[in-house]
Amino acid sequence: MSTAYLLTGGNIGNRLAYLEQARQLIAQHCGRIMKYSSVYETAAWGLMDQPAFYNQALALETQLTPDQLMRELLRIEEEMGRERTVRMGPRTIDLDILLIDQQIITDPLLTVPHPALPDRRFALLPLTEIAGELIHPVLHKTIRQLLEDCKDQLDVQKKSAGGN
Repeated sequence: MSTAYLLTGGNIGNRLAYLEQARQLIAQHCGRIMKYSSVYETAAWGLMDQPAFYNQALALETQLTPDQLMRELLRIEEEMGRERTVRMGPRTIDLDILLIDQQIITDPLLTVPHPALPDRRFALLPLTEIAGELIHPVLHKTIRQLLEDCKDQLDVQKKSAGGN
């Protein structure tokens, strides 16, 4: 059994409903959601000329291997209408694996820890809420320390409370 930390997000349609649907599908197909953060609204990162995102971090207990989990998350994205037409463009849902226990994985399908995690406030803030004392397996800092050190200045606003 592993604990995976995921980031869900989207900026098309009913963003809150899509995050809730993603949580339900992840719980049905991937394992037990132990905690989830508040929902945060963030200006788009990278490709700026698009609607703001809603993001939420999840702590997932899973029996799936990392590759199986990634494939299942990609299947859920597709089921929820995710289309990959513009890199970093608007999307109904985006499901990323941020961390899995203390594993370090680099393969064509998956890189864990997520390589951009230390640079993205919109991921670190919700992750800190549910796992602030977790140690990053490569940088050997807590998630809370990574958030304090993060240079990203995008505004991240809490929209609703988390759970569990």
